Amino acid sequence: MPLCSAEAAASGFPSRDPEAGAPGDLPSRGATDKATGRTHGLSTTDPVRFGSAERTACYRPGMEPIRDPAALAARAAGLGGETIRRAGAVVPVSTKGVGDYVTDVDRASEVAITEFLRSATPGTHVVGEELGGTTADRYWLVDPLDGTTNFVHGFPIVAVSVALIDGGRPVAGAVHAPFLGETFAGARGRGARVERADGSIEPLRVSDRPADRAVVGTGFPFRNKPLLPRYLRAMTAALERFEDLRRPGAAALDLAWVAAGVFDGFFELALSPWDVAAGGLLIEEAGGVVTDWDGSASYLSGDILAGNPDVHPELLRLAAAG
Repeated sequence: MPLCSAEAAASGFPSRDPEAGAPGDLPSRGATDKATGRTHGLSTTDPVRFGSAERTACYRPGMEPIRDPAALAARAAGLGGETIRRAGAVVPVSTKGVGDYVTDVDRASEVAITEFLRSATPGTHVVGEELGGTTADRYWLVDPLDGTTNFVHGFPIVAVSVALIDGGRPVAGAVHAPFLGETFAGARGRGARVERADGSIEPLRVSDRPADRAVVGTGFPFRNKPLLPRYLRAMTAALERFEDLRRPGAAALDLAWVAAGVFDGFFELALSPWDVAAGGLLIEEAGGVVTDWDGSASYLSGDILAGNPDVHPELLRLAAAG
């Protein structure tokens, strides 16, 4: 069994009771730990500030420990974001399928992320959307540019997602929005936080809005038309049950926004594991609930329901009725 919830007394992520419904209190940016003398904070350019260099964050017997995986994920996602920002929006585009675009920017972002992760965590596999890879007991899962269609059309809602998978579930991850300048990151059992464009740090908490006032994100299964009848039944019911729906077009960022309380929930079918791994972890660490459409924890399948504790049961009911 992996050990991924080590003591975090010297880390920007404090330990918390895994049975608790919400993360424990996080130290504020600039607060100094009396025991270590360190100043708490998060930076995509200085991973040590995001955690402890002395404490193992994720250890599997027989494998090298990965220290501060949330910091590494944030740094890797930031490197991908730098590649995207430098590229601009006018780039050659090819298609992998109907409405499924890929650019040299996707590939360059993944190369930058992969090279960093292989250097930082030698021996740990890296699996990405564009370059592939081999899964293992522990591996990195990368979406180098989530929202490529948005990117091609000049709509700045895109994201980079990096997650560490251990024992079949995400144990750390980060979602970076390169054109918004925000990075969301967390580690299992240690909570999650966001670094804003102005450098301020905030803990992530799901909203407490009730279902009838909820604004819920979604995405359409336009690449898998046979799923449309089931999806449309759920979407129609969701429009009746919730206050409103949103469809920005970058699932990793949609999920990060659920963790931040911007959206109150999210539902979609037929996503890929790299779309949902980091964002799903962030929601869980922010006090939310994430499952597949049958209510199991297997949301890496890509069929995902996520929300605050009031909204998620309603999403599950609507999905079952559909």
